[in-house]
Amino acid sequence: MSLINELVELDKKHFIHPTSSIQDQQEKGPKAIIEKGEGIYLTDIEGNVYIDGMSSLWNVNIGHGNKELAETAKEQIEKLAFTSTFSTFSHEPAIRLAAKIASLAPEGMNAVFFTSGGSESNDSAVKLIRHYWKIQGKPERNKIIALSRGYHGVAAASTSVTGIPEFWDMAGHMITGTTHADTHYTRGTEKSIASLRAVIEREGPETVGAFIAEPIQGAGGVIVPPADYFKEIRKVCDEYGILFVADEVITGFARTGKMFGIENYGVTPDLMTFAKGVTSGYIPLGGVIVSDAVHDVLKEKSKGVLFHGFTYSGHPTAAAVALKNIEIMERDNLVENSRKMGEVLLDGFKKIKEKLNIVGDVRGVGLLGAVELLEDPATDKHFDPSLKVAGRVIEALHQRGVICRPVSYEGTDIICFCPPLIINEEQVNTMLDKLHDAILEVQNELGL
Repeated sequence: MSLINELVELDKKHFIHPTSSIQDQQEKGPKAIIEKGEGIYLTDIEGNVYIDGMSSLWNVNIGHGNKELAETAKEQIEKLAFTSTFSTFSHEPAIRLAAKIASLAPEGMNAVFFTSGGSESNDSAVKLIRHYWKIQGKPERNKIIALSRGYHGVAAASTSVTGIPEFWDMAGHMITGTTHADTHYTRGTEKSIASLRAVIEREGPETVGAFIAEPIQGAGGVIVPPADYFKEIRKVCDEYGILFVADEVITGFARTGKMFGIENYGVTPDLMTFAKGVTSGYIPLGGVIVSDAVHDVLKEKSKGVLFHGFTYSGHPTAAAVALKNIEIMERDNLVENSRKMGEVLLDGFKKIKEKLNIVGDVRGVGLLGAVELLEDPATDKHFDPSLKVAGRVIEALHQRGVICRPVSYEGTDIICFCPPLIINEEQVNTMLDKLHDAILEVQNELGL
């Protein structure tokens, strides 16, 4: 038996894949067995090379195969691979990383709670919010409002806060006290703010602890808000005394042409969650940044042990890698490159829209973008879901050596892009050419 066949059979027998079709896996085996990553490229075990148009899972911000990160991890592992941070034990990498992140965060946000990833970060935010209100004698303020189409993870609280029903359908809601307002994408700022107010009034303002949103919705289809949206959100939260949480798991660490996505909208949240780009995915790490006002309440009123924490909170090797990762981002001007290459990407999307019949809305901020496919863009007519148009374009891209991600939500067909921040203009244009050809192939198949 060949190595490839052996790995395929072992995969099917032993590996339950996350966010995948178990039946497809059993029928077809793994989509690809990736063997190597270098820069913006991935190579599979058969030697096929792909542009990693999604930074793998919105996270490999500085690209694959970075030897500086590998050396940093090696040095830290040899010195101190792991030690707990429970019971106030500490170590230099976590201390330095918390201080560095505080220096990058919006003004007045200076304390960090570390986790192992995005789902844990949003779970931790929910628990910290509920604890924050409880220690102030307001335990009834335990409700969290999020947005439809928002994605916040798959742990207990983060599943329920997520606004994509398929994640609830899998095993049901994990916690009570979460509800959703209309996203800005479908209704515009005025109607979306009205929706949020209606939800707050329906639930009772005195029972609502926080509102959470991604600065740009990722898994919901790269949904970009109107320029004034978050300023209005901040006003509503302040009016009702509700905490505002910015979920920066995807948008943080230079992805949007700013260090944090919320900086594009000129507001400061009360809490920020992060993960993914903080280590460029090289080692799992996430966290929650809290404002000085929230931290002051915790310092004054949280008595005894804070009974929340993960084994790997503040993992020294992960923290060391994150510090080096951020150093590389700053040294190599990846915030600026994200902004510039994002402009090239969005301009390319617009040109594709002009040339092809089934391209509707195109959008992007920094190196986070999307192309929406419609049967008739002039009337906003969506394709029949049974046609699986987004999936077909993704497969056509795969055959051309580009890995991207489809989103199909309530009849929409969306192709998402999130390439590594080290991508150059020639590589962006190559990716765009392949996108054009892939959409054209599917358009011709559909007779449009």
